[in-house]
Amino acid sequence: MSEYLKVLLLSVTVPLACSFYPPLNFYSKSKALFKTLLWITFIFGAWDVLATSRGHWYFETHAVWMPRIINLPIEEVLFFVVIPFCCIFTWEALNYIKKNIKR
Repeated sequence: MSEYLKVLLLSVTVPLACSFYPPLNFYSKSKALFKTLLWITFIFGAWDVLATSRGHWYFETHAVWMPRIINLPIEEVLFFVVIPFCCIFTWEALNYIKKNIKR
């Protein structure tokens, strides 16, 4: 398992587990979440494909898994799903806390 994949798994563990907290009702917005993650992956994935094809940056073959999606390592594609998911979940959780805090 690559270091990149380990970081992604560590990043998503707590937000994914906490997203099932019933009062938060995070998955009631799953359609919007899916659309958002799809757009993010498409836009930033296209940017990465362009940047790697032009040689602006690259991925060390020993540092990532070999499976590739349009010449991007699987970890890079997962990055565009995992990190935005974590950010959106954090935003929703903070809004939930803010609404339910006792003053």
